[in-house]
Amino acid sequence: MDMNYCMHCGARLRMKEHETEGCPVPFCDACGDYRFPVFNAAASMLVFSRDRQRILLIRQYGRPFWILPAGYINKGEDAEDAARRELCEELGLDIRAMCFNRSRYFPPSNTLLLNFAVIAGESEPHPNWEVDAWRWFTIEEAKANIKPQSYAQMFLLHYLDHRKADTP
Repeated sequence: MDMNYCMHCGARLRMKEHETEGCPVPFCDACGDYRFPVFNAAASMLVFSRDRQRILLIRQYGRPFWILPAGYINKGEDAEDAARRELCEELGLDIRAMCFNRSRYFPPSNTLLLNFAVIAGESEPHPNWEVDAWRWFTIEEAKANIKPQSYAQMFLLHYLDHRKADTP
């Protein structure tokens, strides 16, 4: 997303070389300060069962495809805390273990997605109104059923291709 106006005073920004960035950065002449890009951040989760043999996929908002649970990170919140909060709010799940998988920028909503692999706690999911359906899939079933050509699929395949024995 291009920044054309200062988020503090509303003046038009111009591109100006920054001494340490190595490239032009939006600059506000009225404020006399550089304005670095602002974007949303969200946590996305690959939720594994305790035995690590199944993956939880969900359907949301009337859409017909299976995806990963996700949610926006609140101001002042760490990404890991957002992942825990979102799983608790949307599915009533707690997390036993968590590791970072990878990130990806999603241009349509100007959002940086931070994906985590997590192992769910003891309870079974109890979804709220945001989740239309949920299901535990074997790893092979998850690969076959997750929304094709989606960030959810990319996160899943990346994790499966790069996971280490000592991570969730």
